[in-house]
Amino acid sequence: MKKVTYEIHEKTAIVTINNPPLNVLSKQVTTELYEVFTELETNEETVAVILTGAGNKAFMAGADIKEFPEWIGKTGFKDIVLETHRVMNYLDDFPKPTIAVLNGLTFGGGCELAMTCDIRIAEEHAQLGLPEVKLGLFPGGGGTQRLPRLIGEARAKELMFTGEPITAEEADRYGLVNHVVPTGQGMTYAQGMAAKVTGQSLQALSRIKQAVNKGAHLSIEEAVELEAELFNEVFQTEDIKEGVQAFIEKRKPAFTHR
Repeated sequence: MKKVTYEIHEKTAIVTINNPPLNVLSKQVTTELYEVFTELETNEETVAVILTGAGNKAFMAGADIKEFPEWIGKTGFKDIVLETHRVMNYLDDFPKPTIAVLNGLTFGGGCELAMTCDIRIAEEHAQLGLPEVKLGLFPGGGGTQRLPRLIGEARAKELMFTGEPITAEEADRYGLVNHVVPTGQGMTYAQGMAAKVTGQSLQALSRIKQAVNKGAHLSIEEAVELEAELFNEVFQTEDIKEGVQAFIEKRKPAFTHR
């Protein structure tokens, strides 16, 4: 039975992780996430993606701890970890805007998965954290790298050293989530935001994402050169002709994403 499914509404794909009771990140879920997003990358009906967990208890409450005993003391374990990183990195660099709806517990691998999305919407009952240290380990799905980049080194270390969760409101203050909304309203809010995004040109959206993601790891000189290259590219698209013409004609552009 599939644990990751999707449906498309008005240029937005809604991807749902359904691995009850807490939607943990098992091998199957990791594999299916990669398969679903690979499909959506080339799906011409999809401009943006919303990712959430089934139910209202958890977005994803971490990795599947039941899989851990088989890894203890295993040689070549780094390859298993790197396979998870491959999927997380793919989601991080996915060439379409992504929005995570955090509708409950967002712990460990769930928090790491949420951080690969471009925007995070938390329902007010959500809790976020990286509790791995309480098991005698530490975040292994990119958490030690993405969290400091999002909220700063000191706050990130505090969360990882203590393993204590924070509320949605605290996550908002830290800059870990973009918005906090009432319980049950996360999807509606995310779809409203997605509607604003999907009205834009995917040619421009994907280059914004690429410029931000890649530029963050470059010097300012290299980063603005990358921006210039991407700016040159976007001027070769059909959508910029439509966008400029629509502005001149004082009408709404009808982008074809070409």
